[in-house]
Amino acid sequence: MSQSSASVSSSFPTNSSRPLRVAIFGFGTVGSSVARILVESAPAGLELTHIVNRNVDRKRVDWVPASVTWTEDTESILARSPGGPDIIVELAGGLQPAGDWVRKALTSGKSVVTANKKLIAYHGLELESMAAANGLHLLYGAAVAGGIPVIPGLEHGLAGDRVDRVEGILNGTCNFILSKMEAGAEYGAVLAEAQALGYAEADPTEDVAGYDARAKLSILIRLALRAQVHPEDILACPITEVTAIDFSYARDLNCTIRQIARAERVDGHLAATVRPMLVPLTSPLAWSRGTENMVVTTGHYGGDVVFSGHGAGGHPTAVAVVSDLVGLAQGSCRIAIPSKPATVGTELEVPHYIRFTVSDRPGIVAGIAGALARENINLNAILQKPGFSLDKLPFVVTVEPCKTSSLKRALKEIGQMSALLEKPLDLQMLEK
Repeated sequence: MSQSSASVSSSFPTNSSRPLRVAIFGFGTVGSSVARILVESAPAGLELTHIVNRNVDRKRVDWVPASVTWTEDTESILARSPGGPDIIVELAGGLQPAGDWVRKALTSGKSVVTANKKLIAYHGLELESMAAANGLHLLYGAAVAGGIPVIPGLEHGLAGDRVDRVEGILNGTCNFILSKMEAGAEYGAVLAEAQALGYAEADPTEDVAGYDARAKLSILIRLALRAQVHPEDILACPITEVTAIDFSYARDLNCTIRQIARAERVDGHLAATVRPMLVPLTSPLAWSRGTENMVVTTGHYGGDVVFSGHGAGGHPTAVAVVSDLVGLAQGSCRIAIPSKPATVGTELEVPHYIRFTVSDRPGIVAGIAGALARENINLNAILQKPGFSLDKLPFVVTVEPCKTSSLKRALKEIGQMSALLEKPLDLQMLEK
């Protein structure tokens, strides 16, 4: 059944003398930044009234006005009661207990603003329907790309176009790691630095395996391509097998390497993936450094639109959250964007970069070329850098656009070669 982001009439008080009361659930990096903006900038029509956090006493700060209630009691704040908050700002993240908080808020007359990409990716349609049924609002402009207004841009600025393709850098941690590796660092050292700086968790799997980016991509697919897909139906490949030698070869090909989230319609069918890819240096996606995010949409009528900026961090993300709050205070509502269930399954025919590591001997290239030819895959180039031991020689083959399934069969055959020392690294090559 087709679903949409419904526009609803506001259930907020119409008396302009009374600002909307705001409760922040989760006083971490983003939550404290949201509070800071509400206190220092004092946007018209909004009043911070409650801060809710586990072990809340350890979170208290002296710059929050004395009129604000600090509490651990989520139930009383979520209950329908006079003097309670009008809007719940959910910034704890994850599916639970955040999901229960949002559902209780929407059934007790409170609208919700959240930056929770996982909750929106997995349960966004259900929660939007619940909000609409109760005459309330669910806004999540900060759920993808933090402080970059990608979601408002899709809902308002690009609503008149037919977007055929969306691709981008959606995970600041991976972008930090890969841009550091581009400058010559090794993966392990950069990961440790990212963890020390707070960009990566102690267990970085969500980021480096692509799971965080695919949750965000599923939201973009619904809003940009008007298709409903489960995040886990999107193939995600890790960045952990990329090494310094791959960046060296990428430079020879006038490319760099980035984790790219990509989705497009091909002949009416949907293809989507999150993986490290070779990106031409001429592409805007190659220009993103550090924790920056970037999204590029390709519209049937409007062509390419680029969204770029700081996609992570307390202040940038808080700006997106407060922007949603300001919109609610001003009586704005979301544009209805219909979407339909879709299956991710179409293969993209794109060029590939394949790095082999072998114990050098005669016939290796001929064997690789033969396996590719049997799948009707054409070689484009062979690159081999000097200075490596013949006992452990890395070299690269690039191939012309082909289906992933065909290349997978060829690589399975090549994998039986005795000279091969490790599994080949296969990276798609982004092209425009």
